[in-house]
Amino acid sequence: MASTTSEIQQLIDISRYYGRNTDYVIAGGGNTSWKDTDHIWVKASGTFLADITAEGFVVLNRSKLGRIRDHSFSEEPGLREQQVKDMLYDSCEDAGSPLRPSVETSLHDAIDYSFVVHLHPTLVNALMCSKQSVELTREWFPDALYVPYTDPGYTLFMKVLHDINAYRETHQADPRVIFLENHGVFVAGNSTEEIRETYKHIIDTLQTNVTQVIEISDLPIPPDITGYIPALRMIFSTAGLKTCVLRHSDLIARYYKSKASFEKVARPFTPDIIVYCKSDYLYIENSNSPQEIIESVKEQLPVFIGEHGYAPKMLLIKNVGLLAVDDSWSEARNCLDVFEDLMKIRFYSESFGGPRFMTDGQIRFIDNWEVEHYRRKVAKGSARAGKVAGKTAIVTGGALGFGAGIVRSLVEEGANVVIADINEEDGLALALRISKGRKNKAWLVPTDVSEPASIQRVILTAVKQFGGIDLLISNAGILHAGSIDEMDVDTFNMMTTVNYAAFFYCVKCVTPVMKLQQAHKKDHYSDIIQINSKSGLAGSNKNFAYAGGKFGGIGLTQSFALELMPYQIKVNAICPGNFFEGPLWSDPERGLFVQYLQAGKVPGATTIEEVKKHYESMVPAKRGCRVEDVTKAIYYLIEQEYETGQALPVTGGQIMLH
Repeated sequence: MASTTSEIQQLIDISRYYGRNTDYVIAGGGNTSWKDTDHIWVKASGTFLADITAEGFVVLNRSKLGRIRDHSFSEEPGLREQQVKDMLYDSCEDAGSPLRPSVETSLHDAIDYSFVVHLHPTLVNALMCSKQSVELTREWFPDALYVPYTDPGYTLFMKVLHDINAYRETHQADPRVIFLENHGVFVAGNSTEEIRETYKHIIDTLQTNVTQVIEISDLPIPPDITGYIPALRMIFSTAGLKTCVLRHSDLIARYYKSKASFEKVARPFTPDIIVYCKSDYLYIENSNSPQEIIESVKEQLPVFIGEHGYAPKMLLIKNVGLLAVDDSWSEARNCLDVFEDLMKIRFYSESFGGPRFMTDGQIRFIDNWEVEHYRRKVAKGSARAGKVAGKTAIVTGGALGFGAGIVRSLVEEGANVVIADINEEDGLALALRISKGRKNKAWLVPTDVSEPASIQRVILTAVKQFGGIDLLISNAGILHAGSIDEMDVDTFNMMTTVNYAAFFYCVKCVTPVMKLQQAHKKDHYSDIIQINSKSGLAGSNKNFAYAGGKFGGIGLTQSFALELMPYQIKVNAICPGNFFEGPLWSDPERGLFVQYLQAGKVPGATTIEEVKKHYESMVPAKRGCRVEDVTKAIYYLIEQEYETGQALPVTGGQIMLH
């Protein structure tokens, strides 16, 4: 193949340009391609335009791909689509690549321009899903090709190919714009600049002709969601833990006010809506109290499943918002984005003669379309992998040190994690860094654990973003060493509040959610784990304020364990040895090595290095505790259903239980 570096970079640039704009692309939708005489580069199934790289495109041999046009396939739709897919795979240059070409690849190949960008802009679909789509498209875009709704896959390809050939006879050229009824638009050109100009003309024209515009603003989330959404999550978690994400806006409020308003968005407009959200949705009208919402869902859900054969992914709850239920945070978030786009399409279609939903037959085809099942499978990836896959955790003090290591490990093992830390800058950077490219999510909530109201905001966020809480890691702590003579009352009180009382605050706030979950899923276990210290097992010279708080933490752990085990909430503590590598010990200005040197805790020591060697010599393992030592203990305690009220030493043998 000839050098294509410049063209592929242009393809990447325009893919990202539109892929990052939700007015053009929602979730994993859209498709882009570039071709020369012999080959075509097309976005692979399951990849996203927003952050696509050169590795996200499949390269196919156009000569082999062209055989699909003339081949005779089975009349049986399922077998036919499999045969087409096999020929697509056979056309790939790298047969061993896990990437798979989009089912729309043949459409891209059939359009006689170098670049093709297929998108689903909201305004375009408002026109394509309207009753006057044919007349208005011909009036506003007379040179475009309009294709009536056709089932996706091979049937759509052959229909578009037929219409392109007819267009060529009339216009002596290929169409640069192809509108697909109830689907989207293809825009083609020999440069990406041509495509940008064409899309701008399309959107400008539609914006000029809309008769009403909606400005979308977020609305407050009702604080009582902690009293029912965790229950709903458990009700839906019949096969693995589900993730629930709640969204509330004035757009959503427009359609949840009554059964009649819900009916305006109760059917899909496009195949993508079915792929992400399914084709039927649940409306909860009785929402005057948490218990009323729970009972309404419990009553309606079996009926819904009986009628449709599946549980709903989308719940529109009157005066509450739009709730998505799926296997991972990213899938639930995509559902919300796609369903909100459905609402926008419904709203803007009023400017074009009113809405035209998909028919029952069209919906059934997409629901049963094997190619789309494959697309969903690819998009899901390995979302369920990991020791804590599907669980939601809160980690206090999770921005740095041990806490950050715990957060990182939990995310790598499949959990959604709320980082509750007063350190907003480092916490946000960590959340963004470790969430990238994952189905699960880390979310920062700036938190002062000494304030119960601040912790309650963490609980509310966890329920709003993930649907519940399965694990609390109470890790936040502070340490100021000093003798009795040196320690002032304010410092002692502050340390006691953060290291002791805050553990109680967290448990008090989180247990109602955990109890509610267990009430609606009897076999569900939750875990509360305090990251304590070896100083909670043995006194610490000139460090009494810290040790006293940690001793108290073990007392709380044992007492909470007795009270909460009937609700299958296990409460344990992990008592790590010294984390010499972390900032608590090694910070050159405020670290414990500096503090202990200044406090004279190591007789005869005159340098930081001498202090460090002294503490390392006290450990039989001859090293400090590491993050992975603690996370192994965390996963052990989570896995054990018969372990509660324990203070587990992770000290390299320095402290041993009697």
